[in-house]
Amino acid sequence: MRLEIIATCMDDALTAEANGADRLELITAITEGGLTPGIGLVEQVAKSVSIPVFVMVRPHSRSFNYSKDDILTMAAEIRQIAASGASGVVLGALTPEKKIDEHALEILLPLTDGLQVTFHRAFDELEDQIAGYRTLCNYPQITRILTSAGPGPAPEAIPAMRRLVEESRGSSISILAGSGLKPEGITSFIQQTGVTEVHFGSAVRHGKDALSPIDPVALRALAKNIHSNG
Repeated sequence: MRLEIIATCMDDALTAEANGADRLELITAITEGGLTPGIGLVEQVAKSVSIPVFVMVRPHSRSFNYSKDDILTMAAEIRQIAASGASGVVLGALTPEKKIDEHALEILLPLTDGLQVTFHRAFDELEDQIAGYRTLCNYPQITRILTSAGPGPAPEAIPAMRRLVEESRGSSISILAGSGLKPEGITSFIQQTGVTEVHFGSAVRHGKDALSPIDPVALRALAKNIHSNG
């Protein structure tokens, strides 16, 4: 089992590593679902922690449909992140019809230069996630999908999550379950879905508030529980 924790600043990154996180998703604008952090923060975090740092590449929170200029911005950010020492990027793009935007992927993925790539929760706006999963399997740079298996919280989509996990067996893309997960009940969620990676944000912060610091006691307890499941 792998535990990914959202970090929005250096303090988050250091606290997460010290208390059992296996990987960071580094973002800014957590209340908007995460946007690209400044390159200064990316460089500082990448050189200060030993666990993998995956950096959000999302230019705005209006939608996941990006203009030519948005894609040029994302391309510039990926180039900088690739030179920063980070381990991966987190990105996603959809067409106006809410299909995978393969044109955007064909521009952006060649720039990742050996980084791992997570396709983010844009995936949860797809009408047919299994078809979307199979489309993403055509891109070897993509190593995982962050998903709640639908538009709602992950705990409300256990059968759909299990289907995605089953689809991923023997494939190059793993399923990272996130959104709405809570430390309470996580063991049952893992057992029912078969996921091997989980993603936490607000649920491990003081008061479960997205804008509060990470609670080291809560994170340490969660990490111990997660790691005992595999």
